[in-house]
Amino acid sequence: MIPVLVAHRGYMENCPENSLSALSAALDAGACMIEFDVQMDFNEQLLVLHDDNFKRTAGVSQSVFKPQDYANISVHEPNRLADAFNPEPVPMLRQVAELLLDYPAATAFVEIKDESLDQWGMEKVVDKVLACIEPVKQQCVLIADNLDALLYARNKADYKIGWVIHHHDSAHQELAARHTPDFLICNYKWINGDLWPGGWQWMLYDISDPELALEWAGKGAALIETRDIGGMLQHPVLSQRACRREQG
Repeated sequence: MIPVLVAHRGYMENCPENSLSALSAALDAGACMIEFDVQMDFNEQLLVLHDDNFKRTAGVSQSVFKPQDYANISVHEPNRLADAFNPEPVPMLRQVAELLLDYPAATAFVEIKDESLDQWGMEKVVDKVLACIEPVKQQCVLIADNLDALLYARNKADYKIGWVIHHHDSAHQELAARHTPDFLICNYKWINGDLWPGGWQWMLYDISDPELALEWAGKGAALIETRDIGGMLQHPVLSQRACRREQG
């Protein structure tokens, strides 16, 4: 089986993670699927950001949960990429939704982060996300660690959901069998034994070795999430699942 590659936080090997640059570069490199993270700020704006602060990606110790002027923040990952992408604006979820309209065949895994769910409340955050991505609903899969948030989204708006698990154990297997998410998502290093069969597809992440991706595909992983989408799609086998497309 040849897996479909998912661009983890966009083309983050070459670009600032979760940035518009990274997401656009991933799609242009042939990604059929992208993945990115969402936080909600003090003003109920939805940011495409993994952490609940800008210390790692912008070099400034500011929480997304306090009022601030994003015009003064550049998420160009200075520690990793120096000034190659400076300035890189803080991306908003609405901007990514607009980007997806230009790539109608692409699928986006939209990860709602626990910090925002805990800070503002599950229903409030999920409702805001659902409203924002409604124009591209058919292209989106909601993913999260928080299973309750996913079930709420599925029951309210019939979204496809992907549960991010951090333990490959019997307790999580029982919950998966009970609720049947569309996707189960896990770091391949945490898999203990065989991938559970069921009414879902497995997506394993943090893989940037083509041969390792093919090995896990042979074990049942339909999707492989990688930080190096462009490099992985240079492999002669994996390239067969690339999406070379015209923009809409």
